[in-house]
Amino acid sequence: MKQLLYGFLLAIQFLTRLPVPVQCPWNRDTSRWAIRSYPLVGMIMAVFLMAIHLLLEPFLPLSMMVLVLLTAWVWLSGGLHLDGWMDVADAVGSNRSLEKKWEIMKDPHVGSFGIIALFFLLAWKCLLVYLLIDGGTLIYSFLFVLAFSRLGAVILMLALPTAKQHGLAWEWKMNISWFDGLCAFLPIAIILFWFNDFLFLLPAYIFFYILFGAWMAYQFKGSNGDLLGAAIEGGELWGLAIIWTYFSFVMG
Repeated sequence: MKQLLYGFLLAIQFLTRLPVPVQCPWNRDTSRWAIRSYPLVGMIMAVFLMAIHLLLEPFLPLSMMVLVLLTAWVWLSGGLHLDGWMDVADAVGSNRSLEKKWEIMKDPHVGSFGIIALFFLLAWKCLLVYLLIDGGTLIYSFLFVLAFSRLGAVILMLALPTAKQHGLAWEWKMNISWFDGLCAFLPIAIILFWFNDFLFLLPAYIFFYILFGAWMAYQFKGSNGDLLGAAIEGGELWGLAIIWTYFSFVMG
């Protein structure tokens, strides 16, 4: 039980800015429980965003509410995955060799492709959150979007080799198996049972994992921390878009 708790707290420390006033040991067991906790941490972040929405909705105009939510969203993650999104955009936009792409991703400076990619990512997120709030479907959407996108990082970590035999992604991958991926899915399965109107997201995200994984394998021949961070950001945008499309056109 102690290893489970430490692993859960490790996942919170790694994926969010939420304070964890405990020194958590890193070992095989705690790292496995941390990976299993990825979607659950996404749900906790979603609860924070939903609480902000419920508390401030009576007082703020819709456009300001969207900006507050997006600001809180970025703050909660510490911009960790946005950094990966920008690094990957710079690498892909360079049209250079595979080794040069890896070098670009390690460069701490952000290039023009990274800035452009960040701008459009946040712009599309703003628009989709606005539309979901306006359509009345936002309140539970965050739960699924943040959980499924972090499950995607786990699935891709398991499915693809790490590009280098060192680094954070390699350290995580060394200690996990597909059983850990199944454990990570369990919290999502539970909320899907209660909110079965969102079952359509399961095949939608499976398609996304396959598509993004195939793209990673083609472009980079493997994974690393930046690519998994980009997968989380891409998964969040994908989820928002799928939910809006489904409730606007399929159910509408």
